[in-house]
Amino acid sequence: MLENLTTETRNEKTMNLDEMTTIELLKAMNEEDQKVAQAVQLELPQIAKAVEAITKAKKQGGRLIYLGAGTSGRIGLLDAVECPPTFGTAPEEVVGLIAGGERAFIKAVEGAEDSKELGIQDLKDSKLTDKDIVVGIAASGRTPYVIGGLEYANSIGTPTVAVSCNKDSDIGKVANIAIEVVNGPEVLTGSTRLKAGTAQKLICNMLSTASMVGIGKVYGNLMVDVQTTNEKLVKRAQRIVMDATDCDAKTAEAYLVQAGNKPKIAIVMILAGLTKEEAVQRLEASQGFIRRAIK
Repeated sequence: MLENLTTETRNEKTMNLDEMTTIELLKAMNEEDQKVAQAVQLELPQIAKAVEAITKAKKQGGRLIYLGAGTSGRIGLLDAVECPPTFGTAPEEVVGLIAGGERAFIKAVEGAEDSKELGIQDLKDSKLTDKDIVVGIAASGRTPYVIGGLEYANSIGTPTVAVSCNKDSDIGKVANIAIEVVNGPEVLTGSTRLKAGTAQKLICNMLSTASMVGIGKVYGNLMVDVQTTNEKLVKRAQRIVMDATDCDAKTAEAYLVQAGNKPKIAIVMILAGLTKEEAVQRLEASQGFIRRAIK
C-alpha cells in the first residue's frame, strides 16, 4: 500500500513546517538533504554491479536506456541529454524515455505512468535489443510504466536495473539489479522531487560517468571526448589538451585544429608524436583508451 512506503510517510521533524520561520525551514531541508549521500553510500555495491553491466553493454555496442515517469523520468532524460556534450556520444547511445513522451518533461501527462503497456510500447518503439540495458527509475518503486518496461526487457533478454527509494520495491523485484536507497520521509510529505529526486540524480551521475570511464571516454579525470559546440567548450577542450600534455595554449590550439577539434586525438598526437591519421589508428586499436594508445 502507498501509505506503507518510506517515501510517503510523514517526517516527524517537520510536522509544523507551515509554522517555521524561513531559516528554520531551510535548516530542516538542509539537514534532511545531508542524509541522501549517506543513504546512497549504502547502495554502492549494487550501483557498482549496475555500472559493470552498463559498461559491458556499451562495449558490445548496446545503449543505456533510462525509463521513468514524472520527476524520475525527467532525471533520467536529463542524464541522457548531457552525455553527448560531455562524453562525445551519439544522441542514440544514451536514451531517456519518459511516460507520456518528451512533452511530459515540461508538463505532466495524466495517467501515462499508470500504463504498463505504454512502458512496453516505448521500448518496442526504441527497437530495444538484448545488447542494450534498461535502467528503470521510480521513487516509489511501484510505477506501472516502469514495471511494464522492465518486464518486457527481461522477456527479450535485455539486462535490467531498478532505481528506487524504498526497500523491497516492485521494480527491484523485477529487475536483474536493484538499487534501493532509503532516505527517510520527505520534508514535505510524499514530495519525492526532494530527497528521492536528489538520490536518483546522484545515482544517474554515477551510472553514466563511471560507465563512460569504463569505455575510455576519460583520461585521468579529463573529459577528453568533450564536444566543442560553444565558446566555453572550445576553451575547455584547449585546457584539457594543455593539462593532459603539459603544453602551452598555442600548441594546444594548433593541435586541436589539426585534430578536427577532438581533444583525444590531439592528446595522442602530442604525447606519442603522431600524425592525426596515426593517432586515430592507435585509438581505434586501443578501443578509445588514451593510455593504451600512447604506449
